[in-house]
Amino acid sequence: MTAPSKDPDLPSTDVTEGIERAPHRAMFRAMGFDDEDLAAPMVGVANPAADITPCNVHLDDVADAAIEGVGDANGMPIEFGTITISDAISMGTEGMKASLISREVIADSVELVAFGERMDALVTVAGCDKNLPGMLMASIRTDLPSVFLYGGSIMPGQHDGREVTIQNVFEGVGAVAEGSMSEDELDDLERHACPGAGSCGGMFTANTMASISEALGMAPLGSASPPAEADSRYDEARRAGELALDAVHADRRPSDILSRESFENAIALQVAIGGSTNAVLHLLALAAEARINLDINDFDDISKRTPKIANLQPGGTRVMNDLHELGGVPVVLRRLHDADLIHGDSNTITGRTIAEELEHLEETGRLPSRKVVAASDADFLYTVDDPYQAEGAIRILRGNLAPDGSVLKVTGDDAFHHEGPARVFESEEDAMRYVQEGDIESGDVIVIRNEGPQGGPGMREMLGITAAVVGAGHEDDVALLTDGRFSGATRGPMIGHVAPESYVGGPIGLLEDGDTVTVDIPARTLDVNLSDDEIEARRDAWEQPEPSYTGGVLAKYGRDFDSAAIGAVTNPGYTDR
Repeated sequence: MTAPSKDPDLPSTDVTEGIERAPHRAMFRAMGFDDEDLAAPMVGVANPAADITPCNVHLDDVADAAIEGVGDANGMPIEFGTITISDAISMGTEGMKASLISREVIADSVELVAFGERMDALVTVAGCDKNLPGMLMASIRTDLPSVFLYGGSIMPGQHDGREVTIQNVFEGVGAVAEGSMSEDELDDLERHACPGAGSCGGMFTANTMASISEALGMAPLGSASPPAEADSRYDEARRAGELALDAVHADRRPSDILSRESFENAIALQVAIGGSTNAVLHLLALAAEARINLDINDFDDISKRTPKIANLQPGGTRVMNDLHELGGVPVVLRRLHDADLIHGDSNTITGRTIAEELEHLEETGRLPSRKVVAASDADFLYTVDDPYQAEGAIRILRGNLAPDGSVLKVTGDDAFHHEGPARVFESEEDAMRYVQEGDIESGDVIVIRNEGPQGGPGMREMLGITAAVVGAGHEDDVALLTDGRFSGATRGPMIGHVAPESYVGGPIGLLEDGDTVTVDIPARTLDVNLSDDEIEARRDAWEQPEPSYTGGVLAKYGRDFDSAAIGAVTNPGYTDR
């Protein structure tokens, strides 16, 4: 007896229908699937669960709830795994070079399984930072009905009567080096900062990308903020599984949801909540996958017209759970929508537009009324009319040091202007020694190069060095610039993604110790006090360094990465935009 027939247009019919597929069905039956399963849409649940990081340690439970939701909606759930890298654990080590590469590997692996096994839909589960864009990239490439499901963030720890996060521990390292914190206090802080499962709690990269997934329409509104270990997180997971089947029946795909307008919504949300600079890189990459024309200058244009209305870590003291208690990301989206700062007619995975979804959430009691929220949020959530800062948090700086742009997140004085001597380092480790040995001086401009997508390779995040600078008491009087990246937890005048990168002959690779560098946030400029002729003379004498790796995965991706200015993509199809 063969399995009952199903919608002939579903990809899974390639492996479940017809006499010639009896061997294929036999393989499914070996795993406990029956005729009813084989007649249902096949929904892949991509799960990067691992004991490598608290961000992902609980994802088996989250995936199980999503699988339950798929089953309840009469689908055939098939779970499969992929990798993750712990950014926080690899931070400050050579291993951090694997982080951005993992984004590509996750996207490639999920795409391959969905394609090879003829999946009909996807629920993509994500925890640590690069899981999120990697999963979204895979959904875009396959263009299967897809629901994005975040694993949720960690709750803050308690230390010395205050709430703390991993950001405080990284900054504690610099405080110990500077002498303002004892090693015993750092040890106690270390033991209390991370009390359980979940991604880092501030508006760092994971929470930024989870929030953005709602603005893009790829995740249900309200799904980003429930904590990792809260019952509501598992409610969201079951809802995601059910929604995947709804998307299959409606033939609702990423290409029906994503548009130029949805990416503008994502950027508006990013700059309004003070989201991670990494979101610039990832949104550019996602747009490239979707063949949507998005430029790094768009971030600056949208930031100019969109105020920062949420003051969360790293700039503030509050975390994702605080936003959740006020209603989550939809509260921010509603304020932006009411001020005509986002496109309310953009589509979402539910089949409703963002405007319709906001109304639906309020009608069903899942989104507090405007009056209730406004009465309790003054200390970290502001209105568009009376914002925390008049412009959004992201700035794109250009100049003779960054002809293709560089990225800064404003976490302090948005009128910051700094001029000082370059202290040039060929790697993060060299710069870290400079700071830890107490050589850093007020006025310095720390330059870290050879850390770009190709030159690193992998464009390491540098929370270790930026936190050490802040912890040493130099948040406001030392600037740092690099062709690498920063963690979402970085704060202070730290300029990353400098492009072109040093490895390909960018001006950052031509700097010398003592050159005068100027960072001007209001003017959005990053310059060195050299004439064009002086820069060209140095370029003529410059020689490209040998690759750091000549074999293995780092060599492979070092060869394939493109510029940070267009998302550090590796997919050759991006040029077709």
